Amino acid sequence: MTLIDTSPPPTTSTPPTTATSPTSTTATGTNAEGHRMPSTSTSAPHLRLDRPLHGRDGEILTPAALAFVTELHDRFARRRHDRLAARLRRRFEIGTGDDPHFRADTAHIRDDPSWRVAGAGPGLEDRRVEITGPTDPKMTINALNSSARVWLADQEDATSPTWSNVIGGQLSLFDAIRGQLSFTSPEGKRYEVTAERTPTIVMRPRGWHLPEKHVSFIDRAGRELPASGSLIDYGLYVFHNAHALIAAGRGPYFYLPKIESAEEARLWDDVFSFTEERLGLAHGTIRATVLIETLPAAFEMEEILFALRDHCAGLNAGRWDYIFSIIKTYRGRGARFVLPDRSEVTMTVPFMRAYTELLVQTCHKRGAYAIGGMSAFIPNRRRPEVTEAAFEKVAADKRREAGDGFDGTWVAHPDLIPVARAEFDAVLGDEPNQLGRTRDEVAVDPADLLDVRIGLPVTTAGVRGNVSVAIRYIEAWLRGLGAVAIDDLMEDAATAEISRSQIWQWIHQDHSTAEGIAITRGFVEELMTEVLADAPRFEGDRFDDAAAVFREVALREEFPAFLTLPAYAKYLD
Repeated sequence: MTLIDTSPPPTTSTPPTTATSPTSTTATGTNAEGHRMPSTSTSAPHLRLDRPLHGRDGEILTPAALAFVTELHDRFARRRHDRLAARLRRRFEIGTGDDPHFRADTAHIRDDPSWRVAGAGPGLEDRRVEITGPTDPKMTINALNSSARVWLADQEDATSPTWSNVIGGQLSLFDAIRGQLSFTSPEGKRYEVTAERTPTIVMRPRGWHLPEKHVSFIDRAGRELPASGSLIDYGLYVFHNAHALIAAGRGPYFYLPKIESAEEARLWDDVFSFTEERLGLAHGTIRATVLIETLPAAFEMEEILFALRDHCAGLNAGRWDYIFSIIKTYRGRGARFVLPDRSEVTMTVPFMRAYTELLVQTCHKRGAYAIGGMSAFIPNRRRPEVTEAAFEKVAADKRREAGDGFDGTWVAHPDLIPVARAEFDAVLGDEPNQLGRTRDEVAVDPADLLDVRIGLPVTTAGVRGNVSVAIRYIEAWLRGLGAVAIDDLMEDAATAEISRSQIWQWIHQDHSTAEGIAITRGFVEELMTEVLADAPRFEGDRFDDAAAVFREVALREEFPAFLTLPAYAKYLD
């Protein structure tokens, strides 16, 4: 274990020390009757790292940066745990029949026409095409050399959170922001940033639910818990880069994932306000775009915007996690909530149409940008017919989004940027957004958001596809790859979550395929055997571990809220 004293620095100029134990104090006292009370020990809050520093790690894990991250935990870790507990309570309530609804206690926020969000910060005025991707050096350079207006620098679903990826991603961003990033592949190919105008960086930290197991937070009472992945990712990035980003004419911008309530958004807002005060930034400098990718959040979009109004740039339709959230939330509520094959749950089915139209209307009512989601189709440069089909499907998807009033959209591959941009250019022209389209004609009620009727069956091929995709993705994730091309689709943690949660639901709802095959654990085990037999095994592969993870998250009686939690705890370095 590497112990680093990360308590807040004293008011003098003496820097924090490293590799020392934090100071402790012991207090005793008497109660009202004069009896001596047991002594209690308190210590300065601090972080403990269980990994030695290698290479350039010390440029990120500096004493000052760790002291700042410690302050974030000291102020906000307890509230984070409270919010996670509230999630569990609400999930239980919905699972036992209390459907989500528009909150009565916040109706005054929705009914007040006067308030607006802060809106676009410098460099976020035009977001018509955003590219997403992990933050390793090669992918960082490719994203910065793309012609996208914005890069979602993803430390969440597109990044496997190995310790080397967590810190390596921070180093990539640190270097990119300072114009000093380059990379040479093992084959000797050199990559450099050559674009005259690089995309505005919007960094996505891990969600509130994810821990960082390589860092422990020890509170004032001496209690030790895993640190928050959110606060680690966010804290290191904003501490090192906020002033450099502002000097470059942009700013510290974030995508906030997995939000489930306005209270969770308010927690982020308080983190931002504290950060601005602590780092000497003007209030409102930090801007956030919230991913609406959980069912509970869809019922609180206006409240989420209000909670973050001084720091909010917009909302994003996180389509894949949203589908996963629907399945997870209603997995035990009966056959009418069973969805068909994953490929049939498109953006045009009723509940997805209601969700996206409400998002655009809500955003534009409050001066927030509405950003569309990522189509999973990707080109294949070795197979022109696959590329042509991908272009056609992505163009149709982006044409629908632009027509619905979205101000921008996501792509996962540089070759798709011209396709998406053409569809938004056709609607936007020279305008940077569609905020003037308020979509007053849209009327969405709770029943619309819960209308999961699609009218299509589950097929045997659909079951096998889910098993195959989930195992192959998990295998890559365990090797440190968070975004993977599988069968000409871009898979990340969100799409893998859909695959494994559908398997769990189909089994527990005693569902059968259109061909009459009962979807049981035994049937799924047979498909797993086939998938593993077909897998291209190689030295160092993680297919056996991937199969074990899949069994735990798809075949056990209990349903883990996220597959990444047990996989991270047991199998990831």
